[in-house]
Order: sequence, then C-alpha cells, then structure tokens
Amino acid sequence: MKFIVGKKIEMRQEFRPDGSVVPVTLVMVEPNTVTAVRTPEKDGYAAIQVGVGSSRNVKKPQIGHTKAIGRSFADFREFRVEDVSGIAPGQIADVSTFAPGDIVHVVGTSKGRGFQGVVKRHGFHGHPATHGHKDQLRMPGSIGSKRQGPVAPGKRMAGRMGGDRITVRGLEVVSVDAAAGIVALKGAVPGARNGMLLISGPGSQSYRATSAPATPVEAPVAPATEQA
Repeated sequence: MKFIVGKKIEMRQEFRPDGSVVPVTLVMVEPNTVTAVRTPEKDGYAAIQVGVGSSRNVKKPQIGHTKAIGRSFADFREFRVEDVSGIAPGQIADVSTFAPGDIVHVVGTSKGRGFQGVVKRHGFHGHPATHGHKDQLRMPGSIGSKRQGPVAPGKRMAGRMGGDRITVRGLEVVSVDAAAGIVALKGAVPGARNGMLLISGPGSQSYRATSAPATPVEAPVAPATEQA
C-alpha cells in the first residue's frame, strides 16, 4: 500500500548506471500526515485521508478536524485502499515509501488553456486558405443538421480547455532522494510547476496494475518413440 501527495518541481535528465539518459519529472514530497481513516462500517468505504502543507488562513472546521493531531494543514486528499488495518491518525508517510523501480500512477490537474477554438481544442484542420474563405480559416463550420433540430449533445465546439483531472499510469520511479524529499518519475506528469500530484502504487484502489509480461510457457515434449 503506497501512496503520497507531492508537488511538481520541474523536468530534467538523469543518467542510469549503464550510461543511458532518462527524462524525469522531479516531485517534492513533504511529510504526509494521516488525518482520518475511513472504514466500510462507518463510512461505507475504505480510504485514508492525509494532510499536507501548512497555511496561516485555515478555516475553523479544518482546525477542529485535526485538533487531536495538534496541527492544521493546507490541503487534504484521500486514497482508496483495500485494507486500513494498522493505520491510525497521526502517522506520517514520506518519500521513502517508494523505491527505485516501483511502478506508480500519478493524478494531477492539467494546465488551463482558457477559451480555445475548435482547431486547438479538437484538432480541426480548418478551411482551405483560398478565395472565398475570408475570416473562415479557423471557423468550426456549420453545426446544423438535415432535420434542423437542436445542437446534438457532445458536439465538438469551442470552449474552455484544460484544467482537467488527468491520470498517467505506469510511470517508473527512477530515483528517490530521502534527505531532500524528492522523487524522480520517468516521463512527464500533468500540471504546471508547483501543482499538486497524487502518487499511488500497488495496494490502493486508484492503482490498476499494468499488464504483466507474459511468462513463457514450455511446450510439452512428446516422448521419443523407438525406431525399429
């Protein structure tokens, strides 16, 4: 059962012992404190809530929520797990939870792009840049239909883009710096710098194991027959 909340720092390159270069995303992980334990008997599901960060402007309900722990937090996040036995409020998890070689899934919020047209938002190729298409190069075109009814649900049109909850699965933990609280994940993760990331590994319900490599199956060998 591995999970933690971190903050995206930047991307860089790291070299493996064999000399190959790997693009990695650095994630700063502050100690995560368990603030609540959800049980199926009381809450209807099993989950662990952790608190991260600190803030001067904390609402009174949040202060009362963590009064038994003795401190307040800036943000709270929950991770669905299969078993909550042995977990109690006040326990702390840090970056040493993960080790190089672990496969994790990362959840973050993508960068907001604002209001965008159909070319950028949906990949429309636009109109041909010839005579008769003035001011129509990036237009969506007609949205009507033969029946002249209302706009069909799900019609691809201009609108707000970005700011979505994105999950990237199957990222490898390249290195872990326990002293600095930094974990390096292979590849890119969603969101801008300083964005919050939820990292989960095997044992949490938000983690779906990637397809394991097929194990070779030895074909049965027929017994040799004696030749006359």
